[in-house]
Amino acid sequence: MRAIGLMALLNLYIGWRVAPNLPWPAAGVAFLLLLGLNALLVPAAFASRRLPDRAVADRWTWAGMLALGLFSMLLVLTLLRDAVLLAALPFSHGGFAPATAAAVPVLALAAVGWGLYEARRTARVREVDIPIAGLPAALHGFTIVQITDLHVGPTVKRPYVQAIVDAVNRLDADAIAVTGDLVDGRVADLRADVQPLAGLRARHGSFFVAGNHEYYSGAEEWLAHLGQLGLRVLLNEHVTLDHEGARLVLAGVSDWSAHHFIATHRSDPHAALAGAPPEAALRVLLAHQPRSAPAAADAGFDLQLSGHTHGGQFWPWNFFVPLQQPFTAGLHRLRNLWVYTSRGTGYWGPPLRLGAPSEITRLRLVAATTPTGAG
Repeated sequence: MRAIGLMALLNLYIGWRVAPNLPWPAAGVAFLLLLGLNALLVPAAFASRRLPDRAVADRWTWAGMLALGLFSMLLVLTLLRDAVLLAALPFSHGGFAPATAAAVPVLALAAVGWGLYEARRTARVREVDIPIAGLPAALHGFTIVQITDLHVGPTVKRPYVQAIVDAVNRLDADAIAVTGDLVDGRVADLRADVQPLAGLRARHGSFFVAGNHEYYSGAEEWLAHLGQLGLRVLLNEHVTLDHEGARLVLAGVSDWSAHHFIATHRSDPHAALAGAPPEAALRVLLAHQPRSAPAAADAGFDLQLSGHTHGGQFWPWNFFVPLQQPFTAGLHRLRNLWVYTSRGTGYWGPPLRLGAPSEITRLRLVAATTPTGAG
């Protein structure tokens, strides 16, 4: 109720600042009606989750999440407009007001349209080389394809998932890493939508670690179901992959917040590496949140693959990610550990992506040609 109240106040602010300055009276009325519709659709989307008919609930979610995305764009643009008007105050006599007011809804609608296209298209493949000092020749060119943060649920359904699986399989990976937040909902509701994941194909198999949204959705049931689909679930444990005579340890930890839901699932990179063969040439950790990196570095991992951040998903929220996570997107170095943070393969909440395109990441291990010291 507090969130709904705050959103109502912010809609009033947007209407107060923009509607009176629109060039035509009818435009002001239409704008206020749009704000009123938005204010109703967002809470209706959340309330619809209680409906027994999932198809109806999903349609309400679609409408409400688009409304939430539009509200976000309108709020940001209204704040920017006020900042511009304030800066221009000494140099103008209100001449900017009508033009800038008209720009707010026009730019917001354009941003939502483009952001929707970017969110709904099949993620493009991003190629990333990981330079590893002392990498055996047998592991040079070893590929891990990472997908993360699909958020299968009310707006991400089976066709979307099937397109991702088809794109991943075309990459002919040595291993596939699914680094959490795969689902937003119960197994009973999403069983058919995640079924295409059973078709993932890689030389050494597909591996999964849970994200925070699995814990919101019944983690134990999901871990069991994904295992039935052929994904190897890594819960603070590891597997050893023998590849062309070289050994690679691939480990996975539960989500950073897992212990708040299931006490025995506390994320523990040290436990994940326990008993690993000391002669292994490389130690790779799958961890949903980038902030697992300090513990991963302490445990002795060489590479961590993460998601969670969505790269911010849409501007300007990417600027707030560093308040919670050490890395927003891309490849970074923490002491002797490489950390790659994907911008995500799907999206969450509003079906929008602006300035943070989705990705299927093809990571290739390569021998370092120069020293890779901490940075």
